[in-house]
Amino acid sequence: MAGQILFVDDEQHVLDLISSIFAEKGIEILTACDASEALDLVHTHEIAVMVADNHMPGMQGMELLTKVKSLSPDTVKILMTGFADLETALEAINRVEVFRFVVKPWENSQLIALVEDALKRYGLIKSIIRGDDATMRSLVHALELKDPYTRGHSERVAKYALLIAEKLSLSPHISTAIRYGSWLHDCGKIGVAESILNNEGPLDDAEIHIVHNHPLWGADVARQARLSGIIVNIILAHHERYDGKGYPAGLRGEEIPVEARIVAVADIYDALTTKRPYRNAYHGSKALEMLESMKGNVLDPELVDVFSCIIRGQDAEHSL
Repeated sequence: MAGQILFVDDEQHVLDLISSIFAEKGIEILTACDASEALDLVHTHEIAVMVADNHMPGMQGMELLTKVKSLSPDTVKILMTGFADLETALEAINRVEVFRFVVKPWENSQLIALVEDALKRYGLIKSIIRGDDATMRSLVHALELKDPYTRGHSERVAKYALLIAEKLSLSPHISTAIRYGSWLHDCGKIGVAESILNNEGPLDDAEIHIVHNHPLWGADVARQARLSGIIVNIILAHHERYDGKGYPAGLRGEEIPVEARIVAVADIYDALTTKRPYRNAYHGSKALEMLESMKGNVLDPELVDVFSCIIRGQDAEHSL
């Protein structure tokens, strides 16, 4: 990946410390002590990730990242500040589209993991723009390694979703979008810490909020990569429920794009038939029973019937 990492802070000792932390991991970074120097580097380098302190003399971090959003739209932006300010964090996420918000003092391993995730997001965006399926899929697989129980999940979801698309005689154009949307449906989890993804106990309200935001972050990746509206909608709406109790928008019934409803059926079936930290995998027949119990509340009843018919038909063929 050609892009570089740029840290911007008006305190030289902070930049020296960060450079040392990343150097120990064999990661070279660029540094700038003010917004003007940072913008010069954006003009002369491919900046994959920019981490900017918010409270700097002259142009503050928020304003700098706003300018970077226009100059280098694919750069993944992280805002750092010396105190937790919820209002600033929300503005950064909503207006500047920052990837994450970091509060000083940071924990070194968490900062490195965050930047590495940001690099994956940048690489994912670039691979999609180039139409590089192999790189895109390898990055999705790398993302799945954050949660060992989801290894291969996106590939399997694509396989199941495409079986439904074929049964419905959907056009090749829509089927292709479903394949891409299935591969990328969980790409927003790049923004979710491994400690949350691998938590075996109940999540607190803040952690639940982060998990519920992953479709929004994933849809943002797809938009940045100039993917079709169908793919964006799959990523954005695959956790909506047929009864309107899903997230992030609480869409109901046919308000949910049909492609997202298809991927939701495939997603839940694969989750049921895969081992999780808190339970063993269900056998296919039991998983289908559970899927059918979700008709009309979680899932589109017609699509569940179509999928059940496909899987039961395959099981019947294998038993001959």
